[in-house]
Amino acid sequence: MFQLGKTIVSEDIIEKEFVCNLGACKGACCIEGEAGAPVTKEEVEILKEIYPKVKPYLRPEGIKVIEEQGTHVVTDLSELETPLVNGKECVYVTISDNGTAGCGIEEAYSDGKIDFKKPISCHLYPVRVQDYSEFSAVNYHKWPICNDACTLGKELKVPVYKFAKEALIRKFGENWYLELEKIASKL
Repeated sequence: MFQLGKTIVSEDIIEKEFVCNLGACKGACCIEGEAGAPVTKEEVEILKEIYPKVKPYLRPEGIKVIEEQGTHVVTDLSELETPLVNGKECVYVTISDNGTAGCGIEEAYSDGKIDFKKPISCHLYPVRVQDYSEFSAVNYHKWPICNDACTLGKELKVPVYKFAKEALIRKFGENWYLELEKIASKL
């Protein structure tokens, strides 16, 4: 672990390698798990605002849950998340003809309908950020469904922090990322 500004960063994001391999996993991270994607208070407002433009991209079962529960839910631990369909997949999941999960929010963004790419927690993955009062912990999240992404990352020699560059800059800023690169070059 090392400190970078107001973050405590796990060396795993420099030492581990990762490149999403959608052909292998079919977007399982959007379907598997026990909870929705974490969202921030700011993102809750964005999700409410963009929902009418995202709705045409969504599956009927996702729309039904959103219209029953809202564009986000509050967990028993008072955390904000995207709702789930049948306790599994995110309500914003789309499924392509070949069975690969995608994101209706990201599809609307790619089509120029909205200017919000997707929740930062999704964009950062496999990096997870836990905010505390004085600092944020920045960690690599290892999940067996991403083993193919780890294998591809090793083949291509892409460390996690480079894979997640755009998202890390979105979250912490360009200067933070440039400092991270300097630290990585020394390790």
